[in-house]
Amino acid sequence: MTPERLEEIERLFHAVRDGSADEGARRLMEVDFELRREVESLLAVPCEGLLLDRPIVDAATPFPSDLGRATLSIGTFLGPYRIDAKLGEGGMGEVYRARDARLGRDVAVKVLPAVLARDLDRRARLRREAELLATLNHPHIAAVYCLEETAALTGLVMELVEGPTLAERLTTGAVPLAEALPIARQIAEALGAAHDKGIIHRDLKPANIKLRPDGAVKVLDFGLAKSALPTAVSGDLPDSPGLPNPALTGAGMIVGTPAYVSPEQARGTAVDKRTDVWAFGCVLFEMLTGRKPFPGDTVTDTVAAILSREPDWSALPRGTPLPMHALIARCLKKDPAQRLHDIADGRFQIEEMLSDPHHAATVKARTSRAWLPWLATTLLLSTTAFVATRTPRASAPDAISFPIFPPGEAEFSARLNTTLNVPSFALSPDGRGLVFSAARPGARPMLWLRSLDHVDARQLTGTEDAQDPFWSPDSRWIGFVAEGTLKKVPTTGGAVQVITEPRSDFRGATWGALDTILVATGADGIVSVDAAGGKTTRVTTVETALQENTHRNPSFLPDGHHFLYSVIGNGDRSGVYVGSLDGATKRLLLPVLTSAVYAPPGYLLFVNGDTLMAQRFDAERLELAGRPFFVAEHVGRSTSFLSGVSASLTGAVAYAPPLAQNGRLAWVDRRGHPLEPLSAPEGDYTDFQLSPDGTRLAASLGDSKTNVVDIWITDLSRGSTSRLGSGGAVTAAGVWSPDGTRLAFRSNRTGVIELYERSAAGGGVDRPLLPREAYRLFPSGLIPTGWSPDGRHLIASAPRLGGGSGLWLLSVGEDAPPRLFISSLALATHGNFSPDGHLIAYTSNESGRLEAYVETVPRSDRKWPLSTNGGYEPRWRADGREIYYLSTSRQLMAVAVGPGPSFGPPQPLFQTHVPPGVTGNRTHYVPTRDGQRFLVNVASDTPGPPVTVLLNWTSLLSK
Repeated sequence: MTPERLEEIERLFHAVRDGSADEGARRLMEVDFELRREVESLLAVPCEGLLLDRPIVDAATPFPSDLGRATLSIGTFLGPYRIDAKLGEGGMGEVYRARDARLGRDVAVKVLPAVLARDLDRRARLRREAELLATLNHPHIAAVYCLEETAALTGLVMELVEGPTLAERLTTGAVPLAEALPIARQIAEALGAAHDKGIIHRDLKPANIKLRPDGAVKVLDFGLAKSALPTAVSGDLPDSPGLPNPALTGAGMIVGTPAYVSPEQARGTAVDKRTDVWAFGCVLFEMLTGRKPFPGDTVTDTVAAILSREPDWSALPRGTPLPMHALIARCLKKDPAQRLHDIADGRFQIEEMLSDPHHAATVKARTSRAWLPWLATTLLLSTTAFVATRTPRASAPDAISFPIFPPGEAEFSARLNTTLNVPSFALSPDGRGLVFSAARPGARPMLWLRSLDHVDARQLTGTEDAQDPFWSPDSRWIGFVAEGTLKKVPTTGGAVQVITEPRSDFRGATWGALDTILVATGADGIVSVDAAGGKTTRVTTVETALQENTHRNPSFLPDGHHFLYSVIGNGDRSGVYVGSLDGATKRLLLPVLTSAVYAPPGYLLFVNGDTLMAQRFDAERLELAGRPFFVAEHVGRSTSFLSGVSASLTGAVAYAPPLAQNGRLAWVDRRGHPLEPLSAPEGDYTDFQLSPDGTRLAASLGDSKTNVVDIWITDLSRGSTSRLGSGGAVTAAGVWSPDGTRLAFRSNRTGVIELYERSAAGGGVDRPLLPREAYRLFPSGLIPTGWSPDGRHLIASAPRLGGGSGLWLLSVGEDAPPRLFISSLALATHGNFSPDGHLIAYTSNESGRLEAYVETVPRSDRKWPLSTNGGYEPRWRADGREIYYLSTSRQLMAVAVGPGPSFGPPQPLFQTHVPPGVTGNRTHYVPTRDGQRFLVNVASDTPGPPVTVLLNWTSLLSK
């Protein structure tokens, strides 16, 4: 302790003893915090006593006559440790650099400051710090080696951490985001390890964070640490090793450094691990801005700012990721109940920002950043209470948005039979969670639940092959369809319960306030069923006489009696209607091929083109008012006219673009080396085939803006391209006839998927391949994939309700009914004929994973597996001597075909970079006739788009 410091302590002491208590109190509150600790030690009372209008010290209290001098000097030994240099000092200890004579290493030795060296209570507290640190063994916490004690002093021997402190680093300015994120992650890991042991640091600040030259971070100084576990250490010592005596642990005592103490610390009340979360938020803010979030000229000013003010959010640099904004705001919630509960959640979000560049989306504020406190409240799942209790403000916060991506390598999934679709997702009515369907590579899609106050989504067990999730009104259950069955699962996890079997084409469901579920069954209309299960009751009837084809996409209105739904048909019958459970209401609201949802306080949300629109709606009169207005762009609408939008009851909306798998078609040789470029644009190629002579290409290309898929025919020698459109939103799955003169394809020109054929030259008319009544066998449509060499049959996959598909043989030019070729509860798709027409290769997951197989035509008891460790999408060489397929790792494999037939072992050709995902209507590659070249759909480097959550969307009304 310097003489000047000692003089200041004595002067302040006498000011309190001899002057007025108020004047002394004011002066004590204005000194630096470490000095206050020393004063507290001398006076044996907390300075914060004056916050409670208590006298600090009795006038008769003597000033200690001997404050002592340095307890260690350079060159002396403490046990085997030679003291080499003094590194620093503070109210809680003096730290020296020392050399371990036994192990030949440098260490740090912490001893009590001179004024406290003979204080038995303080020495006991230093021992307690050693005991606490001894329970921690973590790479980001400075390790404790031993405790050395003599009659005069106690020394804590610790790991010597080279490098500057974060406080020293901040003297050069703010820390760039790329540098700050790894630092923040390591700090969070250290705190998490301490919290797992029941230890609260209570004094986290930049000065207690060391930055090693190799990038490693070490958290230091657990001198104020508190064990939250009563059995963590032995003895009856008071909770805080940093307090001078037991009397100081009472109400009114601040423990920590003022700029970083939590509101509960500032009030002197009980603390838990959330006080470290607060300090972590302060450190994050200071790293990114170079300034403290709660500055003050005096301790009083600082504490007042902590208790009553928000940080200056505009100080955060432009381009700071929205998740980082939200994380800091959640850490700095003044109410611990609303604060980030666990530091591990913050670490997960930081790791997500480090690993996924999409989580670095910047905030697009229009005029200010006054929305951030509101965002923190919303993300802390207090939306409902906030809406109900907030007081009027001068101006409403701007609408803001943030993205949600599927976990890890998973991809959003949707209905398998739809060519251009949107992700299957739904926002909970209370605005607290988002459920979506996603699949990891090679796995079946499942439901995932993402709570909006957590970074990670969790799988809902038992939801394999789930599609089109929807919520119960109380947000406690999630309904979905899988394997042709309507089911529900608790949001907390648990047994999946069966509600009913739609027994027809499933086209969406909704759960109303009267505990009734509506299920759209396509051409069979909409039926209702009790949420507990039971028989279904017809609610709407498809009026075929009025050229209606299907009813789809129901969505309940608030009264639980009326609902919105889509009518798909010809002429002016198509659009969004309002209906009622008793069938008494049927009214056209929007003459647009789309779906709509209700959003409080009184709007309909729908997608037109690729734009999310809103229009005022009176839910009592069932009437629209005013004109539609813009909400967001690049929002999806599937080819089944399902809008990619969901709304909560609390002012939050979620939306997503179509599930485009953008790529470019490229020629490669058998080693995967690129050849001459193909004059075709990059886009979402759902399928493509070469003509039998290899001179032309028929490729189906989706347009996410218009939600239209068309077939484009390219003359490969001339480079000319022509469009084969059919007038529907989907014209896809072009299959060449054996002589190359015709194309078979699928089209939804009538509102349902039907098969046609047309001259490949582009002229003529479309000829239906099946009578209209035949499609009742295929409520989810047909996907043609191959034409037999004799021209008599097409092979097509027929997706089943909720997942899986079978293979069918369809007669061409003959009046014969479709014939089931392979019926299985599993997936059977990608069927194509061998060049002699006697064999069919196809993909199936009947074994539990995707494999490629070959069977005879007609079927017999002979069956050959092609792949040996997973595979899909088999295709023949023109001479039948070789067959190819993709492995589950997307490597192109070749199998030699001999007489008999016989099949050799799979041989790898090259690693493709085709888009992920396996569906019956996707083509990833085709071979030339001689198998020496391959046309491959090379995936775009652009990752799949997220689901976007939009908060406070109604503020757009005033823009």
